Amino acid sequence: MNREEAIPAITVQELKAMRDRGDDFVLVDVREPHEFAISAFSESVKIPLGTLPQNLNKLSTADEIVVHCKMGGRSARAVQFLRESGFKKVRNLVGGIDRWAQEIEPGMPRY
Repeated sequence: MNREEAIPAITVQELKAMRDRGDDFVLVDVREPHEFAISAFSESVKIPLGTLPQNLNKLSTADEIVVHCKMGGRSARAVQFLRESGFKKVRNLVGGIDRWAQEIEPGMPRY
């Protein structure tokens, strides 16, 4: 099993369905501040990947968490770190906000 297979994932379609239903979950954006400025989910908790270890207190292990970045690589690392830190209900958004902009919200700025 490679690393990617070991990381729980969610598709942009599944995320859209969760948002549409009003499911209770926390969306975590691990991109950098200059990236948030271009495009972001308004409800996301913004914690750049490099600051995740010192910001774990902003998250709860009780919450269902979806992590995203631009394309899915940094968020996969974040999910792995969170799982190693005791978070069980955490998933990576496959393709990141870029795939969301391509498939769900074409008007969202891409970079």
